[in-house]
Amino acid sequence: MIDIRLYTLLEVVKLKSYTRAAENLSLTQPAVTQHIKQLEKELGIKIFYRVGKEIKPTNEGNIVIQYARRNIALYERMKRNILDEQRHVRRFTVGITHTAESNAVAEVLGRYSSKNPGTTITIITDSIKNLYNMLQNYEIDLAVVEGKIQAPGINSLLLDTDSIMLVVSNNNPLAKKSMVTINELKKQPLILRRPSSGTRNLFTAHLESNNMLLDDFNVILEVDNIATIKDLIRRDIGVSVLARSACLDELKKGKLTVLPIENLSMIREINILYHDDFKHMDILDSIMMEYKKVVKFYAS
Repeated sequence: MIDIRLYTLLEVVKLKSYTRAAENLSLTQPAVTQHIKQLEKELGIKIFYRVGKEIKPTNEGNIVIQYARRNIALYERMKRNILDEQRHVRRFTVGITHTAESNAVAEVLGRYSSKNPGTTITIITDSIKNLYNMLQNYEIDLAVVEGKIQAPGINSLLLDTDSIMLVVSNNNPLAKKSMVTINELKKQPLILRRPSSGTRNLFTAHLESNNMLLDDFNVILEVDNIATIKDLIRRDIGVSVLARSACLDELKKGKLTVLPIENLSMIREINILYHDDFKHMDILDSIMMEYKKVVKFYAS
């Protein structure tokens, strides 16, 4: 059984308020305060400090929060796995990035579930950083991300390699070219992912390695949703720098054009990340095989 005070702690973290946490947990505010004070006394630390009316975790508090999440996630997983064993079903939670959401990964997971009765996959989409944290805290079973994490107990399986390329509408004069130069790109209205995006960060890093800045380009929009970006490109609002894998369906149907950018060879890995103690290695083999089939379909 998990210490009830850990649930209280995470509710305070989520709502950033003792009062709102008490309301959500059907407790009194003094009871919530007492739970936090008891944890602080046992651990000999301060978990929160105040900045005006806002409460924020201390450095030691962040450690407590991390382990509280991990303990609760492991406990909930234990209960779920026991119930699944009794019902002869399998459930997995897979975290994918926004780029992976737009490429073949979601389709692959759906095909796997449909071919394996009794298997349910929950897909969570988030940033790479948040997915790393969720995986380490056992809040997800697998993560499909661009790149890999170097962390004890986390393994990676190479699913594919991907290219970051310029994406333009078929009506754009650049669509007739085999590649685009930096100077040509600077003249285009550029639609980019948000600064938290791995795709954007890779593009920015390659610019900086070539002594250029993003400020040298005509960035007109920042959009987090890849589907929206592709729709804006098709409408000739602008061009974008995206993962080629995020445009597989449009390329198959001839709706968009992708081009390499001269002197910017942006290649990265797509990996499946999982814990050492992940016991369903068969699903990894099946995902790999299904992924190859789906990608081959889009490539034909």
